[in-house]
Amino acid sequence: MCYRVFLIAVLSLALLAACAAEPGQEGAMKLDLTSAAFSEGDTIPTQYTCDGDDLCPPLSWSAPPDGTRSLALICDDPDAPVGTWVHWVLYDLPPGVISLAEGIPPDEELAGGGRQGDNGWRRIGYGGPCPPKGSTHRYVFKLYALDAELNLSPGATSKELLKAMEGHVLAQGQLTGRYGR
Repeated sequence: MCYRVFLIAVLSLALLAACAAEPGQEGAMKLDLTSAAFSEGDTIPTQYTCDGDDLCPPLSWSAPPDGTRSLALICDDPDAPVGTWVHWVLYDLPPGVISLAEGIPPDEELAGGGRQGDNGWRRIGYGGPCPPKGSTHRYVFKLYALDAELNLSPGATSKELLKAMEGHVLAQGQLTGRYGR
């Protein structure tokens, strides 16, 4: 009898943990995130970096699941010498949006809905790959479908966004590009 109670308790806790669906955890459905500019694991073209025009690349994704109220995107460099460096923060994108055009301007509010946050340079909008000379870094674009609008003010940091998203992630997708100098 005691063993059954223990087993039920363990299974219940495992089920609760799987349902949390927080960023980076199991439980969220998958979104397919792609770019017409580069494929998964490939080199990001120079025009999307600090050595080029520093434009954000075009991105597109699969339709988010039912119940999605907003989308959020974070692009960061986990290989930066100072720790993870944030290149782009977007949030409160309308759920009907399934792509972002190349070269979105660094405006706080996006035409058609959504807001941009501060990147690692403490500027609004996209800041392209700019690794130290002699190294190649990974740039990870992470897209989240959320069951809530976050209503963060423009200029939120990735940490503020991740905190606000806790418990609201329905689906997520990821695209990684590389760039070296």
